[in-house]
Amino acid sequence: MTGEEIKSTSVQYNMQSWSKQKGINPISVEKAEGIYFWDYEGTRYSDMSSQLVNLNVGFGNKDIADAIKKQVDQYCFVGPSYGAESRATLAKMLIDLMPDNMGKVFFTNAGADANENAIKMARMYTGRNKVFSRYRSYHGSSFGAGNLTGEPRRYALEPGIPGFVKFFDPYIYREPIKFESEEAAGDYYVAKLREQIIYEGSDSVAAIVMETITGSNGIIIPPKNYMPGVRKICDDFGIMMICDEVMTGFGRTGKMFGFENFDVKPDIVSFAKGVTCGYVPLGGCVISKKIAEYFDDNFLSCGLTYSGHPLGCAAGVACVNFYEKANILENVNKVGAVLKSRLEEFRDKYACVGDVRAIGLFSAIELVKDKTTKEALVPYGKDPEGIMGKILGLLKQRQFMTYTHENMVFICPPLIITEEQLLEELVKVDEVLAIIDKEFL
Repeated sequence: MTGEEIKSTSVQYNMQSWSKQKGINPISVEKAEGIYFWDYEGTRYSDMSSQLVNLNVGFGNKDIADAIKKQVDQYCFVGPSYGAESRATLAKMLIDLMPDNMGKVFFTNAGADANENAIKMARMYTGRNKVFSRYRSYHGSSFGAGNLTGEPRRYALEPGIPGFVKFFDPYIYREPIKFESEEAAGDYYVAKLREQIIYEGSDSVAAIVMETITGSNGIIIPPKNYMPGVRKICDDFGIMMICDEVMTGFGRTGKMFGFENFDVKPDIVSFAKGVTCGYVPLGGCVISKKIAEYFDDNFLSCGLTYSGHPLGCAAGVACVNFYEKANILENVNKVGAVLKSRLEEFRDKYACVGDVRAIGLFSAIELVKDKTTKEALVPYGKDPEGIMGKILGLLKQRQFMTYTHENMVFICPPLIITEEQLLEELVKVDEVLAIIDKEFL
């Protein structure tokens, strides 16, 4: 097919996620390498969101491709009840990366069903039914993960499943209280969560589920004492602490897993995205030794046809090995410091930039109408004038490809990006922010 034929056929026959279908105009991709991809007219685009914050090692990674090919030559599939070398190897590798309290891995197909199975296991293990998650969260769009989600993408699933309870994020920028310190803010949010747990009946709560760092709802980085405070609540009431590491896992924040930034040990960790970087779909849950031991004598009512798919696990083994081989964490911390510094310059320079938040190569620019009032550039859950779409269009005109959500623009490039490449791309952001100040305020 030509590029135009691919586009027209896609529009005619494919349903595109999170979109009104009328007017969709997809780029037909002919080739891709590193942090770049090209359309059929030869235009080069920069992937500054790692596709869906999953293509951590970029396009065209030979190590992963070769591992997939080798597995194809051996066999493409055996069911989850059989022993497969790639499945066994990856499970051990993941446990070796985890804190010493973790015991086993249950593989899934992606992040949504990883979270579905995480809460399912927590409920079975505790015998309780309620699950807490935050308002500014996204955990997947399947029915359970969608009820776990707090932001507007959950609305289509409502009325929802009983037992899902929402609480507020430690979103200091938008908190009307003026805290004397970050530590004071952390204490406040932990105290409010403890109070809510008590009001809901602490002996009915199975799990508290959090994106370790809120992802598509704004890269909300909690105070240092927040996660330890939540850990103590869980310990005090026998609640399972589930960290959703679907976005933050595998180097995105400068640590292998996001929770390592806060010195806590979760009971369950859900993962996907960066485990294979999208080369083959794969996700899963890592569970503690105590939970694993419980299921030695109690029936595990979880199962998926493609759990631990051999091709996905082969990709995962190669991908995890590549993170170490290529010193990815070192690069994330080095280039991430440059990203954070430049974003802070944008915050100081432009009226439209209310706040910037960055950790590693995980960052967001929060756009406002007024820095003093902090009024968001678009209302929560709405964009009647299509302002964020227009801003995305301005970036696309400069071949800077990313996504927006609410009043945020996200910059989460592949973890292999160089400082030179990053600075080249941030010039484009600089240009667009100047236009926003001039034309949108």
